[in-house]
Amino acid sequence: MNSKTESRIPLDDLLVFHQVARSLTSSFDLETILRTIIEHMERFIEADLWTLLMLDEARQDLYYAIAAGGEGDSLLDLRVKVGEGVAGWVVEHGETLLVPEAQDDPRVMDAHGVKPSTVRSVIALPLRGRKGTHGAIEIFNPRADQLTDYSIAFLHILADHAAIAIENAHDVARIQQLTITDDTTGLYNVRYLYEVLDREMEQCSPKRPVSLAFLDLDRFKMVNDVHGHQVGSELLASAGQRIKELSRKQDRCFRYGGDEFVILMPETGADAALTHISKLHHALMKTEFRMKSGQELFVSASVGVATAPTDGATVHALIGTADQRMYAVKARGRGAVRESRDARPETICGAVVGNSSLDIFNGFWSTNPICLRPQAFR
Repeated sequence: MNSKTESRIPLDDLLVFHQVARSLTSSFDLETILRTIIEHMERFIEADLWTLLMLDEARQDLYYAIAAGGEGDSLLDLRVKVGEGVAGWVVEHGETLLVPEAQDDPRVMDAHGVKPSTVRSVIALPLRGRKGTHGAIEIFNPRADQLTDYSIAFLHILADHAAIAIENAHDVARIQQLTITDDTTGLYNVRYLYEVLDREMEQCSPKRPVSLAFLDLDRFKMVNDVHGHQVGSELLASAGQRIKELSRKQDRCFRYGGDEFVILMPETGADAALTHISKLHHALMKTEFRMKSGQELFVSASVGVATAPTDGATVHALIGTADQRMYAVKARGRGAVRESRDARPETICGAVVGNSSLDIFNGFWSTNPICLRPQAFR
């Protein structure tokens, strides 16, 4: 390498750094940021394989978010425990790992996904920001002449900026999530319901129906009156999470307001919706909710189900139909599911709430619910 070439390298690298910094700060989309990191790593260092692993905070393990070169595609479904392999070691210790001779290094032998026999050398850097370590970058079999102090220092700069960009993306995602999430229940809020349902209605057709269940917890005001608002909020949150647990993966659950919930069922016809919601309703009414105070409470619910385009071709029409059917259930005794204008809701075993002796006049029951006709709740 001549002196003229050497004198140009710092300027070239500054231009690369400027381009990377600009790319990383121009987007808050995590997938775009990760792709940008790998693309620039590929340009800066020649190697056989580049991988970027992200930390799953809930599971406390690493997953391959993106990979390029070699066996990259085969890694994307794999998980690595923190502390295991090259990436696991880097995340656990928060330090860069440089292995010029990988044959006898136990961390390489312990690597998941990448065959140890194909690894001659590896560079791994933590993605460490202000809020901790978010993952790691691995570069397998880089060219020997690129394992210099200068190259490693430059990679550190890139990794630091990448970590900041990842944290910014996480912060933006959290803010966006808060704008569509109900504070009490953790479900989606009514604003997001109208946004999602509007998109669903645009694609709705007789061959692609959309169903919606409008669920109201019966006499829930008595919970606040008898047990206090703190218990009421806790029970409301627990009931919301139980509704989400009982829903299918493709469904979305919303808190509509007060003690009302909506379950949106994409690509679901009237019969399938009624079958699913009837099972969900039965399971919800049988659920025993244990409060922090030790009280064991039950809930009763009235549900109206509507399907587009048959029951309404607009967002407000579909919600309105489901809402009317829910109120028809309440008018006939509560604690049932109604899905057509003419159908008479069946009598269903249900309980209101409580942890003391049966008292129909006060509207609360013991932990051993008794099957009564809905008229008993009026």
